[in-house]
Amino acid sequence: MFRPLSVMLCALLVAGCAAATEEGGEDPKGPITFATGRDTTGYLQPLLDRWNKAHPAQKVTLLELPEAADEQRAQLVANLQARSDRYDVLGLDVVWTAEFADNGWIIPLERGSFPLDRFLPPVVDTAVYRGKLWAVPYTSNAGLLYYRKDLVKKPPTTWAQLRSQALSITKKHDIGGYAGQLAAYEGLTVNFAEAVQSAGGTLADLDQAKAKQALDFFTRGLSEGWIPPQALNYKEEESRLAFQNGQLVFARNWPHAYGPATQSKVAGKFAVTRLPGLDGPGSSSLGGANLAISAYSKRQNTAQEFIKYFTSLENERRVLTEGSFPPVWAELYDDPALIERFPYLPVLKESILAAKPRPVSANYNQLSLVVASAVSKTLSPPYDQSTDDVAASMKAELAEIIATQ
Repeated sequence: MFRPLSVMLCALLVAGCAAATEEGGEDPKGPITFATGRDTTGYLQPLLDRWNKAHPAQKVTLLELPEAADEQRAQLVANLQARSDRYDVLGLDVVWTAEFADNGWIIPLERGSFPLDRFLPPVVDTAVYRGKLWAVPYTSNAGLLYYRKDLVKKPPTTWAQLRSQALSITKKHDIGGYAGQLAAYEGLTVNFAEAVQSAGGTLADLDQAKAKQALDFFTRGLSEGWIPPQALNYKEEESRLAFQNGQLVFARNWPHAYGPATQSKVAGKFAVTRLPGLDGPGSSSLGGANLAISAYSKRQNTAQEFIKYFTSLENERRVLTEGSFPPVWAELYDDPALIERFPYLPVLKESILAAKPRPVSANYNQLSLVVASAVSKTLSPPYDQSTDDVAASMKAELAEIIATQ
């Protein structure tokens, strides 16, 4: 049947607009959701309230995911595999960028839309995959060495110094030596990666000799007793509590453990420094969270405007002062008022700048499981596995996983 040209043009125009919306083009603005890990400090909602008050037609609803990173990822993946539009803005662990981008679950962003040149450079790298920006850095993180300054005259910069001090102090005092996160989960992968880096290697291109040195660091500590056996069950919370309850001389943990320690048995008796390494200061794994936009969101324009707000200098200051999370803006680490309130900032900045990202891989989850499983078995008594053989096997497995992406 004949249709007037004007009707046909209108139909084509509507179809074009619909297609543009489906592809993330000119979508209508409106309410969105923000899916991120559980807020254990209660700082998030007040920040969202500020946005909602200024944008009543574009309110953001917080959808809290589980606290554990592995469970967060599982819930996000299930939603995205179902192509659900329930989540608009996604809070992603920095190691998930490649996987989520590779699967088409998040959309690329324009670099020029965000002040990335004012962020800490290593932090920006975590949001880039194959030359494209897929997320915007929101918080950063690096491991620190917490130590009892009332028991330690000079903090260790090498593994040998750490061992010597831990052995000496544990003999004089009824206290454990050193602990990190050695339970069989992502935290163990992080601790092992840091040891490899602190020996001069990388997890992405694992050198067998460096991997053996990293394994020997832990097995020697456990067999000699300056790493207590309880550490094999420690995650972040357990190691935090052990240190602040006065049960450890040294502990590896993230900056979030600093605040609670100032209100604990070790208040005024501790300080932080960079992680020690084989021959000098070591290297942390780079942690943190980035904000990405779901490829299935129907409000991608609003989502991007919200991310701009949430990663602004003003808001990043609140992320630190109200949430105690490391910000991504470099200048905040040099602010005298903030340093007075958060004395660890200068050391943390050094640690972040010296940190290395975990392997950029769409198969990172599989890679992490391989590492955590192999290292966990090696660290279990009676420590009779050849660390050289374990290192060789791990090197081969990781190379195969990385090559298949």
